[in-house]
Formats: sequence, structure tokens, C-alpha cells
Amino acid sequence: MSRTIKSNRNQDGVDRRGFLECMAWAGTGVLWTVSGGILNSRLLGQDTHAHMDRAAGEFTFVQISDSHIGFNKEANKDVTATLQKAVARINNLPSQPELLIHTGDLSHLSKPGEFDTLDQVLRSANCKQSFFVPGEHDVLVDDGQQFRERYGKNTKGAGWYSFDDKGVHFVGLVNVLNLQAGGLGTLGREQLAWLKDDLAAYRSSTPVVVFAHIPLWSVYPQWGWGTDDAAEALSYLKRFGSVSVLNGHIHQVMQKVEGNVRFHTAMSTAFPQPAPGTAASPGPQKVTPERLPAVLGITSVEFIPGQHSLAVVDSTLADVVSQPGQAPDDRLYIKIDNFSFTPKQISIGVGTTVTWTNQDDVPHNVVSTERKFASPVLDTDQAFSFTFKEPGSYPYYCKIHPMMTGSIQVVRRVS
Repeated sequence: MSRTIKSNRNQDGVDRRGFLECMAWAGTGVLWTVSGGILNSRLLGQDTHAHMDRAAGEFTFVQISDSHIGFNKEANKDVTATLQKAVARINNLPSQPELLIHTGDLSHLSKPGEFDTLDQVLRSANCKQSFFVPGEHDVLVDDGQQFRERYGKNTKGAGWYSFDDKGVHFVGLVNVLNLQAGGLGTLGREQLAWLKDDLAAYRSSTPVVVFAHIPLWSVYPQWGWGTDDAAEALSYLKRFGSVSVLNGHIHQVMQKVEGNVRFHTAMSTAFPQPAPGTAASPGPQKVTPERLPAVLGITSVEFIPGQHSLAVVDSTLADVVSQPGQAPDDRLYIKIDNFSFTPKQISIGVGTTVTWTNQDDVPHNVVSTERKFASPVLDTDQAFSFTFKEPGSYPYYCKIHPMMTGSIQVVRRVS
């Protein structure tokens, strides 16, 4: 029988207060133990040593996620230091993990120096091999080419791949490219066809571990926390007796068990995000030390579709603040904040220049759904302008966070 569990101690036996004492305020990694084809998880904490008596046939690997190297806002001004703490926790394990798996958003702005810093920190991790999949922040400027050159030289297509280790089949998927306006993560036909063929060669008794950045289950679609075509991918996994799906992206621990498939999202090593539906939007959560237990607790949650208590996010207010008939040199300003465009819908006259300014702590961009205009990636306080010279409807969105949408109606001026 499925249950929803909320407590100070999760099913892995890790005490919330003890975890916070270990890692100060920062998120940490997850230690996975594989025994008899079954995965068990523990957050890396002080009591890890007590559980490390290995049985025959066991092996361990570590998952970390969402390092966001390059982020330096109020939520965490030194993300490199908190990643180093996570690595120190890995190195304090009594036995060396076989693998380190990073489930995306290694960088914050896809800058070469950010990847360099991450590589330098992870080079000191006491793991035999490391594997990566990209997050949306890792593919901001080149659709992931730089990421693949560094971390995916032997991968297929846009960076997906698989490998075997100690009798377990691992599959790394990419679901952060080709994000559409208002949509979720997507795998795409080519990758799904590859996945079907890849799994066909394995017996149903083979333990399978799938990892991707955006969750492969619908955590909270209103915030883009899910993958649009995950159902097809999961249909290929149903015949296996043991399947574990590891994701990041949402910066908090959530778990769901559905048949033989266990879903797990990991904390960020950089900053927390609000629980689904508890804020106006996702994004870096600024907290005081006194509030840390509430935002970095390790409560285990089993999500039961149709029986959940997640709130529904109200749509943003669509105010019309500009009217036709403005002078040709008039400008209109749209604010990007709290993962939304304000105003979301406007009407302007031909010749008006619209300027979008990013006031958020995370990067965004402005992309016409009809390819009429596209901004570069806008970090905090950066702006992008476009002059509308033809009448018509101009819907747009943030390609990095596609649940963010807006539209501009351009009309001919009254003479």
C-alpha cells in the first residue's frame, strides 16, 4: 500500500538535524548501494559509516546534482565551496564508490571557466569513474556542443548513452534540449527509438538505473517539473524487475514508487528551491539559518497521482498596460522576475521598441515562438530590446524555462 510520509527521519534512517550539522546549509549527494539488483539510498551524512558493512555482490555509487558553478547571488555566494563540501563528504566514505553520477546543471551560464572549476573540484572526488548528463543551464549558448565535447565524446545523438557496471545497466538521457513554449522537458523521437533498441538486448532480470536532469515523472508541470514524453520511455522499462530513475532540477528530495520503478530527485549542492506550489515560482530560495530545516529537510515523499496535496499555481495577471497610438520613439519595458514576464500580455503600436530586463537571480532569455526574434542569455540586470515594425501577434517564451510565456499584439497606428 502506498503511503505519504512526512517526518524528521526519512526511510533511509538519516536524521534531519544530523544532516544539517554535517553539511551546514548546503545540499549534498546521495550514496546508492546496489545489492541483489535492488538500490537503497542514503544522504551523505555522519552516520554513513555505520551502514557501510558491505555484503558480497554489493557496490556503491554517488549522485550529485545542480552545482550551478558561477552562481553568486544571495541564495549562495560561494557555490564552489559547497560543492567542495559535498566532495569532502564523498571522500570521507570508508569505501571508494564505483561511480559518481552528476544529474545536470554543472554550470550556471555554460561558461568554459565554470566547467573548468567544476572539473577541478570533482577531480579530487574519491570515485573510480564519473558520468554526466546536461541540465538546461549547461546548454544555454550552443545546444550542448561544449558540454558534449567535455563530457560526452562517446555518446549518441545529443548526448545520450548507456553502460554496464557490476551487472547493472546504466542509461543517461538528455531531456533539456528543444524545450518548447509552456512545455516540459522532452526526449524526442530519435532518443526514444535508441532507448527502445538499447534496452531490448537485456533480460528483464537486469537491474536498470536511468538518469536525466529533469524528472521523468510529473512532479509539478506548472513549473516545468516533468518530461512531456516520459511515458513512452517508461513503457520500455516496465518489464524490468528493478528500475531506478535518478533526476535533479528541482533541488529537493522527492521520491515516488510506481510498480517496479523507483523515482528519486536529488538536492542541489548550490541552493534550495521552494516545494512545489508553495511559492509564486521556482528559483533560488533565500533562507536564514533559522529556516534551514524547513527548506533543506530530507523528508521522504511518495507522490500518489490523484491523491496529492500539491497546490495549483495561479496564472500571472495579464494586464494590458500599453495602448496603440504611441509615438514611434516610445519604448515599453517588460520585467523578468520570479520566473515570469510582467506584463505578460501587451498591445502596442507599430514602431514600438520593447525592452526586457532580467531582474531574477537566474538567467533567462526571450525567444519568439515564430522565430521573429531571440535574445542572448540574459543574466541578472541584463536587457534585450526589439523594435516591432510589422503588425501581428508575437508570442514568445523563455527557452531555458519554457513554462514562462508572454505575447505582444502589434497594431497599426491611428493617423
